[in-house]
Amino acid sequence: MKTIRSEHFKISAPVKLSEVPTFYNVETSEKKKEKELQKVREKLSKLQDKMYAHNRYGVLICLQGMDTAGKDSLIREVFKEFNARGVVVHSFKTPNSTELEHDYLWRHYVALPEKGKFSVFNRTHYENVLVTRVHPEYILNENIPGIENVADITPQFWDNRFESINAFEKHISSNGVVILKFFLHLSKEEQRQRLMRRLETEKHNWKFSPGDLKERALWDQYTQCYEEAINRTSKPHAPWFIVPADNKETARFIVAKTILDELEKYTDIKEPEMDDKIRENIALYREFLSKEK
Repeated sequence: MKTIRSEHFKISAPVKLSEVPTFYNVETSEKKKEKELQKVREKLSKLQDKMYAHNRYGVLICLQGMDTAGKDSLIREVFKEFNARGVVVHSFKTPNSTELEHDYLWRHYVALPEKGKFSVFNRTHYENVLVTRVHPEYILNENIPGIENVADITPQFWDNRFESINAFEKHISSNGVVILKFFLHLSKEEQRQRLMRRLETEKHNWKFSPGDLKERALWDQYTQCYEEAINRTSKPHAPWFIVPADNKETARFIVAKTILDELEKYTDIKEPEMDDKIRENIALYREFLSKEK
């Protein structure tokens, strides 16, 4: 099997999405990929237990991608070995009335991981420079001072949002949140085929919405917005990884292996040692418990 390393997919220089492949050949069978994914899942599960005991870092996994990119199934397959107490998945949809009474980052801030835990954002705070940029009329729902109509949304408005997002991620990173952001890079043809399967396979019919076709018609606009967002916000403390997503099994393995590679760089993550006073009295505690038989 082809060696996978996180550096292969990390964005450390400006990229053009049109030049990044959506398919990656790992040179092995689907069965072998599943076995390798299982090994990585088990390692991640053990690492998460250690992080929980260490209680210093939280991990934020951000997943973005076009419709049908495979975010839901990826979450299910990558995190299935985790202790349920160690990972929380947040699927962010259209802001509700309560969320709209706060700034656009508020609902994401309150969903950040506790120390020792993982939070997975299925769609993220980047929707605020993606969907709202393609559909700027959505911004009007936020009741921002000085924004009365779409014409008031200037290029400076988006510059300010990127600055805010970078500041947000810098702040939480400096307070112990490990940030890993993944863009599931899907080809337009593969999306067409997946939408067709939703229509043709009865158990997947519920996933299809006519709105999917309306958004698909805006493919080029979304691609441009994703490209700018990735280039402006991939930082050493909050890197983006572009994951070829035309093959779901390969994408899952790449994401899992990348998370493992990046977290293993934190060599200070260790299980806490037993208190010296407790260690000195282990024999006494054993004797106490033995007498209860």
